[in-house]
Amino acid sequence: MGSYTEDSLFDVLKKYHIPVPRYTSYPTVPFWERTPTETEWKKHILSAFHKSVNKGVDLYVHLPFCESLCTYCACNTRITKNHKLELPYLAAILKEWKMYEAILGERPSITDIHLGGGTPTFFSPENLDCFLRDLFANAYLPEHPKFSFEAHPQNTTFRHLQILFRKGFRRISLGIQDFNTDVQKAIHRFQTVENVESVVLSARNMGYSSVNFDLVYGLPFQDLKKLRDTIQTTIKLRPDRIAFYSYAHVPWMRPGQRNYGDNDFAKGEEKMELYSVGRTMLLEQGGYKEIGMDHFALESDPLFKASEKGGLHRNFMGYTEQGNSLLLGLGVSAIGDAGDAFMQNVKNLEVYQDIVEKGSLPISKGHLHNQEDLIIRKHILELSCNFETTIKTDDFSKSQWKQLSLRLNQLQQDELIELQESKMKITPKGKPYLRNVCMAFDLRMQSSVFKQPSFSSSV
Repeated sequence: MGSYTEDSLFDVLKKYHIPVPRYTSYPTVPFWERTPTETEWKKHILSAFHKSVNKGVDLYVHLPFCESLCTYCACNTRITKNHKLELPYLAAILKEWKMYEAILGERPSITDIHLGGGTPTFFSPENLDCFLRDLFANAYLPEHPKFSFEAHPQNTTFRHLQILFRKGFRRISLGIQDFNTDVQKAIHRFQTVENVESVVLSARNMGYSSVNFDLVYGLPFQDLKKLRDTIQTTIKLRPDRIAFYSYAHVPWMRPGQRNYGDNDFAKGEEKMELYSVGRTMLLEQGGYKEIGMDHFALESDPLFKASEKGGLHRNFMGYTEQGNSLLLGLGVSAIGDAGDAFMQNVKNLEVYQDIVEKGSLPISKGHLHNQEDLIIRKHILELSCNFETTIKTDDFSKSQWKQLSLRLNQLQQDELIELQESKMKITPKGKPYLRNVCMAFDLRMQSSVFKQPSFSSSV
């Protein structure tokens, strides 16, 4: 399954274990230059809407509430047990959606929707039912929708599963991270194997077609034995997809992480060993296939099939087997993508609700792409989805091509990529360093004009 040794991984680690963006977008958020005005954003989303097949729109809905803080998490959340906040917030999202419906000017088709968080299952099943009814009221829906949502195993009830299934949701993503109780205590994220198994079985018996587990390596107090136990339990529960993420230690962004000492979590070769062992177990014992960045799937899963056909797509919702020209982000801090422009909503809950109440789009920041951005974005998306890209020298200036060639030649010498005329492929040895390969194309990161921000390490 894996055509490289752990020793070779450790040798490369010393050079490439550096801060690197996760490339959920290009340009990455710290390098966004000019925020579109509301008028400009409307123009870009209309253009993308008319380019999309059957006037399709993807929706990402951010539901930020959590009852407790998971200290490893870098998402925009509101920690509260006050469930009276549910209805006013959902009402604000519906008002934002109504503004977009008015801008589009005709009935859209909601091709895909993802409820992200926070904890979407913080919201009561009844409130989600009413919210989705109103969200879908003036839109076309696919004949066989496969919408997705994130769920906490501890508060996802049979009623949640039932109502969301009736609304067309067929995919559920469970934030597991680690099954070990010591690790869970450290990161303040609790769920038992029994709870997880109950949710998985209920979802499958109801007809959900895809279950995803989020796992994290390098967490505080996680060691090889604990990771092996978590992977073995995961393989027994047999999720269709697995996201196997590296713990990002960013205490300057997440104050809760300041509770961990430098000796409390794996770094360098020790962390690389966690990744290597976990990856090998998933491939060889679990029978999973590696797709994209940090993801694994069973051969029966549509995500793997899309990967095999070269149809994998990646956006702010993650990996999908289809992609639209237009992704609209609804809710606090949500990001929209019109293909040639990004826009992020304000991050403060009260400010978001106030702006929407006044009838304006809650624009916080964004980016209007230039031609260079679009070219680089294309390469990074192809690498992230297909582990390869086709390079045209006339896409770059002479000086840019000279510098890019130097970086690519170094990657090839280290056996992370293969160069064959205009085709560039990432090798099995290079897959753990996909982010580093993407960074070779990142002209904004490479430019001395920009002050490079702090990112998490590549592995």
